[in-house]
Amino acid sequence: MQLSGHLEALILVAHITIICALSIRVIMKRRPVGISLAWLVLIFILPLAGALLYLLIGERRLGKHRAARAAALLEPYKKWHQGLPHENFVDGSSLTPPAVPICRLAKAVIGIPALAGNRLQLLNGAESILQAIIEDIDRAQYTCHMEFYIWNQGGIADQVAEALIRAAGRGVTCRVLVDAVGSAQFLKSEFPARLRESGVELTAALPVNPLRAAFVRLDLRLHRKIVVIDGKLAYTGSLNLVDPRFFKQEAGVGQWIDAMVRVEGPAVEVLGVIFLWDWEIETGVGIETLENSSSLKTPPQAGKAVVQVVPSGPGYEDHAIHSLLLTTIYAARRELIMTSPYFVPDEAVQTALLSAARCGVAVTIILPEKIDSLLVRYACRSYFDELLAAGVKILRFQGGLLHTKSITVDGQLALFGTVNLDMRSFWLDFEVTLCIYDLDFGDRLRTLQLQYAADAVAVDIRSWRRRTAWERFCENAAQLFAPLL
Repeated sequence: MQLSGHLEALILVAHITIICALSIRVIMKRRPVGISLAWLVLIFILPLAGALLYLLIGERRLGKHRAARAAALLEPYKKWHQGLPHENFVDGSSLTPPAVPICRLAKAVIGIPALAGNRLQLLNGAESILQAIIEDIDRAQYTCHMEFYIWNQGGIADQVAEALIRAAGRGVTCRVLVDAVGSAQFLKSEFPARLRESGVELTAALPVNPLRAAFVRLDLRLHRKIVVIDGKLAYTGSLNLVDPRFFKQEAGVGQWIDAMVRVEGPAVEVLGVIFLWDWEIETGVGIETLENSSSLKTPPQAGKAVVQVVPSGPGYEDHAIHSLLLTTIYAARRELIMTSPYFVPDEAVQTALLSAARCGVAVTIILPEKIDSLLVRYACRSYFDELLAAGVKILRFQGGLLHTKSITVDGQLALFGTVNLDMRSFWLDFEVTLCIYDLDFGDRLRTLQLQYAADAVAVDIRSWRRRTAWERFCENAAQLFAPLL
C-alpha cells in the first residue's frame, strides 16, 4: 500500500510538472492568442495525450540539420538577390492605390521586390494546364525544374512523366521535388524508378521518420506547385500534378477544380530560385553549384505585368503571408472576391473581413460545397453566422472541389498561388504567392471567379439560421480546434 501511495504521488508530481513546463513553453512562444489558448486547453484537459500532441505538432521544428543548412544558404541567396537587374524593380509608387501598401509590405517582410516586364497567361482546368506543361517540357533545351505537393498516378499526369523521360533522353537536366507525404503513393509506384533510370533527378521533400518526431515536426509540408523550364518560363498556382479524373474519386467531393498561371519575364527567375532553395535544402546541391546554369539568368522583359513573388513557410518571416493577406483585405475599397477550398480563418482575418463588409466593400467568398475533411467542413461553417450578418456573400460551388486559391481587389490587383485561407497555410506549410499588379490579369482572374460564382449557390442567412442545434454544436466544437487545423 505504501509503495502504491508513493507511485501515485510520483505520477501526480510528474503530471503537474508536465503541465507547468509545457504551459510556460506555450506562453513564452508568444503565438496568436487563439493558438496559445487552444494548446493550453488541450494540455490541461488531456494531460498526457495533450502533452504528447504538443510535442509532436505544437511547434514548427524543422530539425537542427535542416535549420543549419537553411542558415548557411542565406549568404549565397543574398548574393543572388543583390544581382537582380535593378531596371526591373518597381517601388510601388507607380502602382494603383490599393497595390502600394501590399507591394511595400511584401518587399519589407520577404525582401523580394516587385518586378516589371512579365507576360501572364491564366490557365483554367487540369487538362489544358497539364497539356501546356507537357508541350513546354517537350520544347525544353536545358533544364526542367518541378516541385509539387502531390503527384498522383493516372491520366495526363502520367504523360507529364513521359515528357520528362523524353526530355532527359535528349540531354535536358530534369529535377523533380515532391512532398514525401502528399506524394507517398506515387513514390511507392513504378514511376520513380523509371524516372531515375532515364536520368531524371527525383527527390522526396521533408521525409517522415517517426523516430525523429520528438525533434522534427512531421506535418510541416512542402505545399508549393512550381514548374520552371530553361529559366525562361514558369508555372504556379493551385494544381497538383494530378489528373482529377483519377484523383480522390472515393472522397465523394467531385473532381478538383484548379487554375495556374504561366509566367514569362523577370519573375521566372525568382520562382526558379525558390525551387533551387528547396532543392538545396533537401540534396545539398543548389545555387552555388548551378550558378552558371540557364536557371539563374534573368529572362528579358516579355510583357507589361508587374509581379512580386512571395515565398512563405517555416524559416521565412513568421507573419509574412498572414500580414500580406490582412493588408490585402484592408486595401479593398469597392470589391473583394476570394476563392479557397479551405476556409478556417483566425480572429484577425475574420475581423478584417467583417470590417471590410461593414465599410461597404462587396465581399464575396467562394468555397466548395463539399470538401475532403469533415472537421474542416464543420470548422469552416462556424464562421458563417457573423460573416453573413455583416453582409459578406458566401457562395458554395457546386461543380466539384473548387481548389483555386485567388483574391482580387477592386479589379486592380490579384493574389494567386498555393495559399489556402486557413491557419495551416498561414503558419505551417511552405507556400508561394504571386502578388500581381496588372489590370488586365486582374480582370481575367475576376472573370474566372465570376464563372465559379455562376456555378455556386449563395448561403441564405435566414435558411442558415434554421439549421439544427446539433449542427451548431458540431460547428462550434470544431471551431475550438480551428487554431490547430
